[in-house]
Amino acid sequence: MQYRELKRCNNIKVSEIALGCEGFIGKSREQYASMMNKAFELGINFIDMYTSDPSFRDNFGAAIKGRRDKIVLQGHICSTWENGQYLRSRDISKTKRAFEDQLKRLGTDYIDIGMIHYVDSVSDLDEVLGGDIIKYCTDLKQKGVIRAVGMSSHNPVTAIKAVETGLIDVLMFSVNAAYDMQPPTENVDDLFEPENYKHGFVNADPLRTKLYELCARENVAIDVMKAFGGGDMLSEEYSPFGVKFNEYQCLEYCLTRPAVASVMAGCHSEEEMEKLTGYYSASREQKDYSSVLSRMEKFKFKGNCMYCGHCAPCPVGINVADVNKYLNLAIAQGGVPETVREHYKLLPHHAGECIACGSCERNCPFEVEVIEKMKKAKEVFGY
Repeated sequence: MQYRELKRCNNIKVSEIALGCEGFIGKSREQYASMMNKAFELGINFIDMYTSDPSFRDNFGAAIKGRRDKIVLQGHICSTWENGQYLRSRDISKTKRAFEDQLKRLGTDYIDIGMIHYVDSVSDLDEVLGGDIIKYCTDLKQKGVIRAVGMSSHNPVTAIKAVETGLIDVLMFSVNAAYDMQPPTENVDDLFEPENYKHGFVNADPLRTKLYELCARENVAIDVMKAFGGGDMLSEEYSPFGVKFNEYQCLEYCLTRPAVASVMAGCHSEEEMEKLTGYYSASREQKDYSSVLSRMEKFKFKGNCMYCGHCAPCPVGINVADVNKYLNLAIAQGGVPETVREHYKLLPHHAGECIACGSCERNCPFEVEVIEKMKKAKEVFGY
């Protein structure tokens, strides 16, 4: 297992592969314990808990008893339980009761990330940020009851606006190769609608690209939901592209996006956890999402660096994908932010070392003009 830092959360380190809670729901207390034992064994230390189901909270609390310090918990604020079902609420009294219930049932006095639940519309964001909800979250953070403020969303317009306030430390966002081609929407169901993919797209939606770059610049960590599109990406029949991906290609795609720290996977069994963590021993070919993207007729990525790493190996050792990533971040900012400058500095080889041999361009499945990008990076960073 590999880990990444949540930079605005005291550099908490979270596993790149994490767990969503849906795979636990409906299981016995013994099964919860067994699944968490397996997660710890595999090095998984991060879990999202969107559900307010009391049975989940009770069973999960029992499963982590005595091991609270070994796990990073992402608990949702505004996720309530009413009349035997989970509901999203903006009522501050209901929100407080639900959050306090979460702490009690989990047997903890703090949550690492207090995630404001499901904000897809700008009007909803305005309500959250202009009222009692954000005040409650900031108060919890000041008291140490939560270590960071998060927000979950599927809409890049809403997410960008939230990140720009400076109030959000972690963003839970839906990321996969299909969704990244969709324009913004306040209706999450649009992301699943096959009709919206019928005529194809050219490159990623610019607002999603802007969001990822903004998060990277502001050190707002992204933890990914919907990496497999609810399973659709793994099926030739249901994939919006009409071509199936495997689990490792989906993980690799997400983990190569700027600002992504972790991918929340809805594993329903120990076997599924073991399969996903097999990502670290999988071959390059098994992880290669470009082999799918580059051959699709209706979806063109020509000229756009997808950070897939196919440009490697560089004869002088330049990590071309990382250089391009930092270059894009700098261009988006209109300058070189300190964090981007430092990340670039730490690369073992830099754009100025490029010998223009063209090996990377011959390898690139998306016909990126890499040599020109290396020249631009040298100009921007100075070496």
